[in-house]
Order: sequence, then structure tokens, then C-alpha cells
Amino acid sequence: MNLTPLRRAAIIETLSLVLLLLNLATAHLPVISTLIGPVHGCAYLAVIVLAFRLPETRRGVKALALFPVVGGLLILRALTDRQSTTNERKDQSCS
Repeated sequence: MNLTPLRRAAIIETLSLVLLLLNLATAHLPVISTLIGPVHGCAYLAVIVLAFRLPETRRGVKALALFPVVGGLLILRALTDRQSTTNERKDQSCS
């Protein structure tokens, strides 16, 4: 399962929110909000779409995508934990 697009979208979503909040806390320049806001929104939607297209993933994990900012990161954590557990089981059964 290739998680690279989901990983990129989750990182872009998080970083764009950080930039928006920094702008809000400091200069509050409308041009920054105008440029970064749509990037953040598109990244959020991309996380949702990419999460729901993942094969063999539980509905509960996919529902995490609906949480703004942390949803994509939570999905990645859940899937990498699941993969590492599966790999450990395979290694134990081979021994």
C-alpha cells in the first residue's frame, strides 16, 4: 500500500495551518491568508479522498480523515502501526 500521496497531503495540510496561525498571530496579512487558505483547504480535501480510497482499511480509520489537521497524521500512524504489527507476526511465524 503506497501511503506517499496521503503522507504528503497530511504534511501540507499541517504546515499550511501552522503558516495561517503564524500569520494570524503576527502580521495578519490578508495576502498570506488568501494564498495559503485555499492550499490548506485543498490539502484537507485531498486527505479525505485519499483516505477513503485506501483498500483494506477499517471504516474507523478512514473516519479519522474527517478531523481537520490531525486526521491525516492519525491515519498514517494507525496504518504504520498496523503494518509493523503484521510484519512482526510474519517474522514470528517464519521462525
